[in-house]
Order: sequence, then structure tokens, then C-alpha cells
Amino acid sequence: MSRIVYVNGSYVPEDEAKVSVFDRAFLFGDGVYEVTAVLGGRLVDFDAHLARLDRSLGEIALAAPMSHGALRELHEELIRRNGVDEGIVYLQITRGVADRDFAYPENAAPTVVAFTQSRPLIANPYAATGVKVITIPDIRWRRRDIKSTSMLAQVMGKQAAKLKGAYEAWMVEDGCVTEGTSSSSFVLDAQGVIRTQPLGHHILPGVTRRAVLRLAAMEGVSFEERPFSVAEALAAKEAFMTAASAFVLPVVEIDGVPIGDGRPGPVARAFRQLYIEEAQKS
Repeated sequence: MSRIVYVNGSYVPEDEAKVSVFDRAFLFGDGVYEVTAVLGGRLVDFDAHLARLDRSLGEIALAAPMSHGALRELHEELIRRNGVDEGIVYLQITRGVADRDFAYPENAAPTVVAFTQSRPLIANPYAATGVKVITIPDIRWRRRDIKSTSMLAQVMGKQAAKLKGAYEAWMVEDGCVTEGTSSSSFVLDAQGVIRTQPLGHHILPGVTRRAVLRLAAMEGVSFEERPFSVAEALAAKEAFMTAASAFVLPVVEIDGVPIGDGRPGPVARAFRQLYIEEAQKS
């Protein structure tokens, strides 16, 4: 059975879905997106994803084409039609269709597309083994806080990781790790304090990142939103990454150097379990 996708108000088989070659996202990357996890057929952290979507739209002066209620109904309908138990829903909103011109077009109707991907989230094999990471220069633009569809730098970074047998690439600027190509980066330092980059224009405000910091506060685990260098990451007791489509994954190797004893650490494992339990309850 063909997967059903959403395109501008219609639910259609994926092989019938069409978007204009003049769509601004295709020509300029002029659009934003969100990825929401699905557990047990239900959306995870959806209100936080909607809030981040609103912020991204506002930062590029693009009016929201649908209400929060309508977006929730869209997501739930796609989940129902495709029978998704575990996986993700991808949503993209662009500035719409207009003849190619760099300036924002007037009166263009936004394009809204969405689709699902079924995949195991709880039984992710990388949760047991941990993942390998490489470091690369952060060559992205200066507004990384906007969840833009312009992701060529991240694609290049992910490919570089793949070619080296790694799962993810952590991007480095001024000697410090900013974030992964599709994840937020964390280390547990020698004092047992979790560290991650503070929010700003230089990183994406990760929804799962925020949840993990909230869980850390609830569990009484010390954390600091403070930059850390590659050298500090290599010397860390543990390292881990967070993403909506991966939850929490331990990092066991960076640039070929084992982190800790080279196995998933107890803190990363604990936060993965806490996050999954909270997601299932909510």
C-alpha cells in the first residue's frame, strides 16, 4: 500500500504528490520544518515542536498558514492513515510558489507538506552499542536557531561521518563543539556535571535537548549550559546526543578516541530511559 502524504490540504498517495518547481524551498531553501516523534501512535513533545515552529516562522517573516489545532489534526490523520506506531512525522512549510526572485514574493500562498516514516525508536540498536562521532568545522550560516530547510552543510557533514564509519558529526567553531548535524551534543565532565552549549543564534533549540535538561533538574543532576572544547569532550566521563528521532543516544567514540571505557555510560542510559518513560506517559 502506498504511503499517504499531505500536500496543501490534500491527503494523497506519495507517488501522486506534487510540488511546483518554482516553490521557494526548492529554489532558495526558503522554508522551515519540524520532525516530531511518534510512540504508540501518539505524538511526542508536540506542543514544544509547535512553539519552535512558530518561532522559526516568525524569524523569517512567514505567517503561519494553519492553526495549532489544524496542525495537530494533520499529524494525527497522517499517523492514522499510515498506521504508524513508532516513527516520525515530517512537516515542512515554505514561502510558496513564485517566479524566481530573491526578494520575498507578495501574496504567495505558503506550501505545506507532511509525511510519515515508520522506524523503531525504543528498540534502536544504537542505544545498546552507542555511536561513533567525528568532529568537523562548523561551516553553517549565522542563524542556526532557525530550523531552516537550507541544510547543505549538515548533509555534507553527515556524509563525512558516514565515509568514516561514524553515526554523527559534531561541528566545531572556535575550538568548541556547537552541535551535531542533526542532534544536540552533551558531555559529562570529570566532576559529574552535564555540559551543553547555551542557546543562541549559533545552535538549534533542540526540543529533546530541552526535555533532557528539565529531566536533569527534576533528578537533581548538575548541568551547565556552557561551551566545551573538543579536548574536553575527549576527556569526558561520558558523551551523548539528543534528537527527536533518536531520543538520547550514548556517544562511545569521538575522532577514533574512546570516551570513558568506550561503552554506553550509565548517565546516558538513564536519561534515555527517563525520556522514553515520560514520553509514553504523556
